[in-house]
Amino acid sequence: MTYKVQTFNIPNLTDISVKTVENHLLLYKGYVSNVNFILEKLDHYNKDCEKNKLEISELQRRLGFEFGGMRNHEYYFSQFEKKPTPLSSNRLRIKIENQWGSFDNWLRIFKNVASIRGVGWAMLCYDNKTDKLINVWIDEQHLGQLVAVDIILALDMWEHSYLQDYPSNEKGKYIEAFFSNLNWEIISSRLI
Repeated sequence: MTYKVQTFNIPNLTDISVKTVENHLLLYKGYVSNVNFILEKLDHYNKDCEKNKLEISELQRRLGFEFGGMRNHEYYFSQFEKKPTPLSSNRLRIKIENQWGSFDNWLRIFKNVASIRGVGWAMLCYDNKTDKLINVWIDEQHLGQLVAVDIILALDMWEHSYLQDYPSNEKGKYIEAFFSNLNWEIISSRLI
C-alpha cells in the first residue's frame, strides 16, 4: 500500500502568505513520503520478526507520528479550498450553539485551546457515540488523539504554520487569520 500526496485547491489566503502555504505543503509531502518509507521498511523487516524486533518497534512508534502528520495536514489544507464561506445555520452550527450557548462562546474557548503553549493541534472533534462535539489539544501529531472520534476542524499550531508571517508572541494573529480563511461548507460536511 502506498499513500499519495493529495493536492488542494487553496486560493491566496488573507494574512497567511503564499510562501508559508508552499513551505507547509512541502512539509506535508514529507509526512506522506515518511509514511510510505516506514511501511516499506516494515514489510521488509517483518519477513524476520525475531531478527528485526528493535527496528520494527522503532518504526511502529514512528508510524503514529508520521501518519498523524499526514492525515492532520489533509484536514488542515482542505479547510481552505475554494474560498472562505461562513458557517451557515446547519447541523454543525446548531450543535455548537446547543453545547456552548453560542458560536462566539465556542470560538472563544477553542481559541484558548489553540493558544496552549507547545506544538500540536487544536481540533474540534465529534463523538458519534455520545452525539457530542469535543475541543481537543493534540501534542505533536499524535499524542492525545481521542479514539473513535471524527475530526471536524483542525488547526495546526506548530510554528511552521505561522512563524514566517507572525512571531511566536503573536500567534493569536495567526489564529485569527486561520478563521478568516475557512470554508465552513467543507468543515460542516465532516459532521456526518
